[in-house]
Amino acid sequence: MTINEAQDEIIEEFEGLSDWMDRYAYIIDLGNTLPVYPEEKKTQQNLIEGCQSRVWINADRNPDGKIEFEADSDAMIVKGIVALLMRVLNDRTPDEILSADLYFVDRIGLKDHLSPTRSNGLVAMLKQINNYAKAFKMLDAKG
Repeated sequence: MTINEAQDEIIEEFEGLSDWMDRYAYIIDLGNTLPVYPEEKKTQQNLIEGCQSRVWINADRNPDGKIEFEADSDAMIVKGIVALLMRVLNDRTPDEILSADLYFVDRIGLKDHLSPTRSNGLVAMLKQINNYAKAFKMLDAKG
């Protein structure tokens, strides 16, 4: 599934939810689908700066050269937002991540329904994901 196909699937799922209370409940449920994040990786290095709640994201490469993210948050809604990002961006190449137009965030109305601090946190999470992609791309260029 491509990044755009994953986004379109999310948009379709959210269109089936009539109001934002249902959407928040769905986002929280999505957060519960994230794999357990190892406690030893809840370090300052993996902590995302700029988030109101605590969010950890780290990344490794798989044998195919795609980036595999691990992520967690101590806030239920934020954990669900992280799960949405992981669903779209996990197991992608650096180029796929760096060239992605993440239109699903606007199309499902997420930005309009987040507090300013949560919006800032979303931007910080996306920035960190892009930073990982840039770092892995630079490693590829060095050979």
